[in-house]
Amino acid sequence: MAIIINMHGFNDRELKVLKKLDSPRKIQGFLDTLRKNFEPDGDSCMSPRVVLRKGCCHCIEGAMLACAAMRLHGRKPLVVDLTASNRDFDHVIAVFKENGKWGAISKTNYAVLRYREPVYNSVRELVMSYFHEYTDSGGRKTLRSYSDPVDLSKLDRTGWMTSEKDVWKVPDHLVKVRHHSILNRSQIARLRRADPIEIKAGKLLEWKQGKKRKSRKHRR
Repeated sequence: MAIIINMHGFNDRELKVLKKLDSPRKIQGFLDTLRKNFEPDGDSCMSPRVVLRKGCCHCIEGAMLACAAMRLHGRKPLVVDLTASNRDFDHVIAVFKENGKWGAISKTNYAVLRYREPVYNSVRELVMSYFHEYTDSGGRKTLRSYSDPVDLSKLDRTGWMTSEKDVWKVPDHLVKVRHHSILNRSQIARLRRADPIEIKAGKLLEWKQGKKRKSRKHRR
């Protein structure tokens, strides 16, 4: 896919990186090389520019970087917000469509909730591929709702791609958009907990955390 004209304020060094990320697979591979952002200096929502400079990100920061790369290569910069019960953390993925099928790019520190091939017929079908692995430390299945794809180009006034400051208006917007529930109360009450081996696998981490801190906006 051809590169579109750069109207988004990236400098030559940043464009050199982004131009190489001309497919969702390459974008995911690049995100996998970035360290997990454990937010040691406090809650953050770094723009793609700052992520490229610091070499680390958490899920929403990775999703925005993926969107910036996709946009430069002619794709829509779309994200989907996944919300969990109050026992667990939310997650944000960048989504894309190929040959009429949906796929996802995901930055996570866990062995699950990762990249999804574009083989899903709908956004809901894509989201449900995360359901059984989306568990808390006790094995409870915690995924509860998802948003429609949100086009980040509608938020260009926030400077979400190249701002030197945290772009909190993006997650604030995601909280406000319509979400679709995936379970009713009866279904939630009947959910079976994950098996011990599933819980153990769910605790596998890619990046080790240093000094722990609590974060009100921490995501998977």
